[in-house]
This record gives sequence, C-alpha cells and structure tokens, in this order.
Amino acid sequence: QVQLVESGGGLVQAGGSLGLSCAASDRTFGIYTMGWFRQAPGKEREFVAFIRWNSNDARYADSVKGRFTISRNNTKNTVFLRMNGLRLEDTAVYFCAADLSETSRFFPYSTESYAYWGQGTQVTVSS
Repeated sequence: QVQLVESGGGLVQAGGSLGLSCAASDRTFGIYTMGWFRQAPGKEREFVAFIRWNSNDARYADSVKGRFTISRNNTKNTVFLRMNGLRLEDTAVYFCAADLSETSRFFPYSTESYAYWGQGTQVTVSS
C-alpha cells in the first residue's frame, strides 16, 4: 500500500503561482510513475503531468505545458507540481496518483493506470 497526501492548494488570482506537494508514505519501493490529475466540477478527471520515479522522464498535458513543472524528491518520497501563470480554467481539485505495477509504462495519461490516489487538494483561480 502507498498512502498519498497532497498539500498546497488554495486561492490565487489569475496569473499567479501555487505549488502542490504529494507525500508518499508507507511502501514506496516499487513506485514506477507518479502523476498529477485534476477534476473540475461537472467534468471528468484529466491528466496534468507525470514523472517516472527513477528517471527524468516527465510529460505534461498540452493545456499546462510551459506553465506547470513536475518534480520529485526521492529521498523525501515527495512529488511536487509548480504551477505558474494560473488561469481560471485551472480551477479544479488536484490529485496525485501512484503506479506500482508499471501499467503506466504504456498508458501514463490514463487514470486507470494508477492504483493509488490522494484525497485531493482544491485549487481556485480567481479573476
């Protein structure tokens, strides 16, 4: 089991920045990919970014590319999402997720590739 706890959400004006953290506890050995997803009211959960646990491979959704940066600290078992240039449409609950089965090797953008999820943290961007 992997326990994931997100933090760092909040209210920010458009154009501002926020940083999210996701701390993984308990079993972290065997994590293959960590991902960030988000879900806006009335919409499906969507991919934001992922990073491999043991390489520098990281990818982003087109909607956040160039504005968001995913990173990790393996020593602290933590993944970060730095969000700059926030827009109204970035408002959502943000979730971190972990894949231990390497399902995400081929489908890293799909929620179904991740078996472990955090509780989510709200990010609200105001005008």
